[in-house]
Formats: sequence, structure tokens, C-alpha cells
Amino acid sequence: MSESVVVHVDGGARGNPGPAAVAAVATEPDGSVLGERSAYIGEATNNVAEYRAVLLGLELARSLGARSIEVVNDSELVARQIGGQYKVKHAGLRPLFLETMKALREFDRWSVRS
Repeated sequence: MSESVVVHVDGGARGNPGPAAVAAVATEPDGSVLGERSAYIGEATNNVAEYRAVLLGLELARSLGARSIEVVNDSELVARQIGGQYKVKHAGLRPLFLETMKALREFDRWSVRS
């Protein structure tokens, strides 16, 4: 198992808010799949689902023993909030942002991109 993992994550809601689900796929840097997880998270907004998907991906990477992680998502908002380019203005996202930043600190190296 590589200590460096790429995690592709996505979350979404049908309606905004609406029934929502999240998924994560962890791969070696060469693209070989190491594991995947998905979950129904109940009623949520798209942005909440995107954050919950990142958290699911981080949990998956930790379970695989990763020390270095690259998170790939399709939410520019989430990627830029985590990267520090955007402020977290929505009060409902702040706890998820803080939980995400705490989880990222458990890795030696990390990056997030959209």
C-alpha cells in the first residue's frame, strides 16, 4: 500500500436541500483503486454533501494508512474554502469546514483541488 493516496470525492442532493448522498474512491497515484465508500446522508444541501464527501474520503484514506493525500472534488467552493482562498461565510458550513481542517491535519501532506 502506498502512503500517498489520491481520493476522488463527490456529494450531491436531489433538490437543494433534498435527499443527499456522498461517495469516495481512493487510488494509488497511478490510478489503481485501493477502496471505495458511499453513503446516504439524509436531507442536505449540495455544499453540505460536498463537505461530507471530503470527510468520507479522508476517513477512507486514514483507514488505508495514507500519510499523504490529494483530494479531488468537483466543488470549487469547497476546494477554495479548504485552500484558504475563500472565506466560509455560511454558518451551516463552518462546523464541516472545521472538522475537515482537523481531519486534514492528521496527514503529513495534503492538497485539495477541484
